[in-house]
Amino acid sequence: MAINVLIINPNTTAAMTASIAAAARAVAGAGVVIEAVNPASGPASIQGPEDGAAALPGLFEIFDRMVIGTGRYDGVIIACFDDTGLEALKARVAIPVIGIGEAAFHAAMLLGGRFSVVTTLAVSVPVIQENIERYGFAGRCAAVRASGVPVLALEDDPEVATGLIRAEAARAIDEDKCDAIVLGCAGMANLAETIGAAFGVPAIDGVAAAVLLAEALARLNAPKT
Repeated sequence: MAINVLIINPNTTAAMTASIAAAARAVAGAGVVIEAVNPASGPASIQGPEDGAAALPGLFEIFDRMVIGTGRYDGVIIACFDDTGLEALKARVAIPVIGIGEAAFHAAMLLGGRFSVVTTLAVSVPVIQENIERYGFAGRCAAVRASGVPVLALEDDPEVATGLIRAEAARAIDEDKCDAIVLGCAGMANLAETIGAAFGVPAIDGVAAAVLLAEALARLNAPKT
């Protein structure tokens, strides 16, 4: 069966949207069609609650235009680790709407007892902590850590960004005694394999987790013949 998944990157950085789409297609199963878009206006990156609020108009415009009443998609993924606008969008359609943060936390709990999140800047930490608490996952989260890497540096200076993220992951494993690392930004999607291999624990990319979950839910809810 064909499964059509729309990925919305709520920021306006097209290069990041292209990277997200590539990461999603790399894990999507046969017959899964990935379409990735971003708003034309809004913040270039989402770092903290003010950026998240500023991104909502563009995110909602895309969702209303491309999803509401169209029947084009079997699932929608919101590709911001803060799960920007997620609860409001879930309430508007019957198809699965999945946040990459939400998906990553579920995957981490299945793969390990306790997980730590390595995200970008410190301003993002409270939003992620609030989401984890609201989802009921706080008892399984050892820590949410900032790597000090701005979101756009993941595209503009990947070598330095990767080094800082790896260093924070190493500290998380040593200090938090966690069983899994969650990479707390869509722009970190290409780091999961190397970080997992380097430290010998699962490293979860929320983009991959969300794509695989969207596919599974679409198949689960498909009409039986």
